[in-house]
Amino acid sequence: MKIGIMSDSHDHLDNIKKAVELFKREGVEYVVHCGDFVAPFTLPILSQLGVPFLGVFGNNDGERLLLRERAREFGEIKVQPAFLELAGKKLVVMHEPTLQTPLARSGEFDVVLVGHTHKAEIIEDKCLIINPGETCGWLTGKATVAILDLETLIARLIEL
Repeated sequence: MKIGIMSDSHDHLDNIKKAVELFKREGVEYVVHCGDFVAPFTLPILSQLGVPFLGVFGNNDGERLLLRERAREFGEIKVQPAFLELAGKKLVVMHEPTLQTPLARSGEFDVVLVGHTHKAEIIEDKCLIINPGETCGWLTGKATVAILDLETLIARLIEL
């Protein structure tokens, strides 16, 4: 099972569309957003994914009630941390990476997904830690997402 991972889209509609198109082309079966959607008007684009969706709120997501309501049409947005099990793997999804290392080393999870730093990276600790970077590209000049194969636990970062 392949999952698409994105974070920090910060209202960049063009890059959100590119991410949705990429995830469709790659045949992902689930999409996770690690926070900082920012405005609810971004969600109609994400609703076109056509696969289950889970997001967590980030520090810049101020209109949480409307974000949550609009997401209900195609998935859900939760307060971090969010926990899920897919393809027999346990994942935790957060925006801020404050607890990424303790959670990764706890032995409870196969994958820790984080955002917030806008720094795309894949770290192999006791489990896999993935920060897909920023979908928006505002801070680094690089718009990135990640795709993870849950069967092999191989992840790759992809520039949009």
